[in-house]
Amino acid sequence: MEPNKEQRIPVKVEMHTPEHYPTKSPIYIRAVKGLHQRLRRNMGFLFMAAFMLLPFVQYEGHQAVLFDIVEQKFNIFGMTMWPQDFTIMAWILVISAYALFFVTTFYGRVWCGYLCPQTVWTFIFMWFEEKIQGNRNQRMKLDKDPWTASKIWKKGLTHFCWLAFSLLTSLVFVGYFTPITQLFVDVFTFNTSFWSMVFILIFMFCTYGNAGWMREIMCTHICPYARFQSAMFDKDTFNVTYDSARGESRGPRSRKDTNYKEKGLGDCIDCNLCVHVCPTGIDIRNGLQYECINCGACIDACDDTMEKMGYPKGLISYTTEHSLQGKPTKILRPKLVGYFVVLMVVCAAFGWTLINRMPAVLDVVRDRGALSRESDEGLIENTYTLKIINKSQKEQSYQLSVGGISQINWIGPKMVTIKGGDIAGIPITLSVDPAELTEFKTNIEFKIENTTDQSVVLTQESTFFKPR
Repeated sequence: MEPNKEQRIPVKVEMHTPEHYPTKSPIYIRAVKGLHQRLRRNMGFLFMAAFMLLPFVQYEGHQAVLFDIVEQKFNIFGMTMWPQDFTIMAWILVISAYALFFVTTFYGRVWCGYLCPQTVWTFIFMWFEEKIQGNRNQRMKLDKDPWTASKIWKKGLTHFCWLAFSLLTSLVFVGYFTPITQLFVDVFTFNTSFWSMVFILIFMFCTYGNAGWMREIMCTHICPYARFQSAMFDKDTFNVTYDSARGESRGPRSRKDTNYKEKGLGDCIDCNLCVHVCPTGIDIRNGLQYECINCGACIDACDDTMEKMGYPKGLISYTTEHSLQGKPTKILRPKLVGYFVVLMVVCAAFGWTLINRMPAVLDVVRDRGALSRESDEGLIENTYTLKIINKSQKEQSYQLSVGGISQINWIGPKMVTIKGGDIAGIPITLSVDPAELTEFKTNIEFKIENTTDQSVVLTQESTFFKPR
């Protein structure tokens, strides 16, 4: 071997094939009862009822909530929003974001655990699964059993119920964007349009896949909220937390064993029920994890075990890191107050925008063919189209007028009636004596006045041209 020359040792590189990677086992969630699960179910029921029933509500003869994409207008309880009202929708999104930040900073991911659509629909699908296939142990046994007529029936009925509920969900969701009564009639009479059916099938299979198959994968790998939530946590945020100082060391014991602490055991009996009831399959005893959705299922399971053992409840609870360390929890802290202040400012801005929103829009479009022309009588004529949008859901009448030139002749309707949520284009011709025009271009102002609501007065500036 030559001196000063490195000896190179061959390195064996192992190529990993897909079978080397462990596959994730399915999560079999155990049913649990308790305060937090009753609260979650009740809130989920209200959320689901509002979602399912809202499109069927009628207001002043119209569907109360209808987002008409084709007509580019949103009808919400007597108010019609057009693309010009995009700022209102933007304010709603900003309010939702800061409300979520505020709640997360104060109480962790309670939105995920109690009201997130993914969670609500997943628990509904799990309810079907439990009612048809049995409890946790029965479902685990059923999956291990060979395929028999009974297993095929139970599995088939489960997926049929999932698909049926997904179809109902999809129909209601699409009903927010098209008249829902006619939609149901068209679907069940096989008379629906091509694109309506396409979207119904897309949303149906998305619901079926998300709540039936993906479930916790949506929360742990796809939803971005799980990733950036930790940026809003601090040591005073209430989270579902295991009290390790009280619970460790964990271990089984009988109910009559009152000397377990002398054996070095804590209050945790290592029953693993907190793991069995977790919808994301984590062990809360391992500390705060991004997969935790703060649903409180492990709290109810643990409290039930503590009650049976005769121990104090609260081994797992909504608490803060400072509280576990024996320090006082600071509710009013700069970050939380900052989110609240911004939220109130945004809400005030939204309210101001909503209050000052005019229930009509006036737009003036000049004739693009010619700036002006001379009539047989020697008058100078300019042609315009007045576009008036009635943003209310009621029929409104408007008085039209123009100013800026002392003697001006109006050729066209001076009173128009527009249906609720409709738009009208009124062609108008103005004629003026050339003696009234001192310049090539004269500023004029169109005005519309609501005949029933005197406070609705809109003006729009334009120009009147004379020939050069």
